[in-house]
Amino acid sequence: MTERLYYTDSFLREFDAKVVACEERDGRFEVLLDRTAFYPTSGGQPNDMGRLGEAAVVDVYEREDDHEIIHVTDRPVLPGPVHGAIDWERRFDHIQQHTGQHLLSAAFLKLFHFPTVSFHLGREICTIDLDAPGVVPRHLAEAERMANSVIFEDRPIAVSFREKEELEGLGVRKKVEREGTLRILEIEGFDIQPCGGTHAARAGQVGMILVRKIERVKQFWRVEFVCGARALAAARGDFETLGAAAREIGCGMAEVPAMITKMIEERKTAHRERAQLAGRLAELEAAALLATGERTIVHAFDEGDAVFLRQVAARLAGEAGVRAVVASRDARQFVFAQAKAMPGDMNRMLREVLVPAGGKGGGSKDFAQGTVPEAANIDELLAKARDLLGRESE
Repeated sequence: MTERLYYTDSFLREFDAKVVACEERDGRFEVLLDRTAFYPTSGGQPNDMGRLGEAAVVDVYEREDDHEIIHVTDRPVLPGPVHGAIDWERRFDHIQQHTGQHLLSAAFLKLFHFPTVSFHLGREICTIDLDAPGVVPRHLAEAERMANSVIFEDRPIAVSFREKEELEGLGVRKKVEREGTLRILEIEGFDIQPCGGTHAARAGQVGMILVRKIERVKQFWRVEFVCGARALAAARGDFETLGAAAREIGCGMAEVPAMITKMIEERKTAHRERAQLAGRLAELEAAALLATGERTIVHAFDEGDAVFLRQVAARLAGEAGVRAVVASRDARQFVFAQAKAMPGDMNRMLREVLVPAGGKGGGSKDFAQGTVPEAANIDELLAKARDLLGRESE
């Protein structure tokens, strides 16, 4: 069984070992050592990377049948002595994220009795899933504050090895299913939990925890967070985004939320007023078309969106005996409409006119709408529609 050096020293960056075996598989090489500081993917934490001699370690996993640690390399590593080196930037990032998860999970349990049911350490963000009836912003803020207070106090973190039977009186955070000797992580006076991952020696090494988001995922609540250098980068990004928003709006950063609320209300008001004006314009345009006395109407507007066209068409089709095709040149939209109880089929006519030109759309017998691509000639399509309407009237 491979000796796991990271169990007793998560800060070990280099080590010497002996290559027990090296086998090629699918263009890569699987290397077995007698001892290793490389952490395999496990428990929501990704594997370490680094080097074994001249070979790059691109993956590390625990073999299911015998629990040996397999190092996947880009080239063969000959049997015998080898020097290993961990990608320390990646390892320390994982140390910060995983230790931060322990702190945050303990805080949610202490404050609100929300147990953590799963943990994921991603390339950019981390998540825990909470078994809770509901999670609100207050819960996030209080748990974040408590976890960070332990970091700021720089409490020591100890690793020990104990039998499962010994854990019952220690107040472990989560029930343990595994038997035998277990590796225990204890954050002084705050959390104690079996865990095989890599962790900080003191809470202060986590730097800080920043909770980013909460969402419902099936029956659980997923909390997104980052720690340490990731938290610093996220906070800097938030600051720059907020600063850019403030400059665009022309206010101080503290005033951005209030200004955005004001702008949203003004935008809603403007939309309502625009909709009212567009509706009135549609009424006037339809009345002008009906004033000609024609009952077969084909007309193109230089401007106008789909809503405007539908309003015009609905007004036209509200008159007995009227068939109409209206289009918008800039939006490249068409609406085919007719008064109820007329024998024509506007949906069929739309397909006959638009589909050969690459257009699409649909609707009912009395009302259909569609669009055409840029290459389509609006005037030619309207002429074709006029011809079909003429045949319907014969």
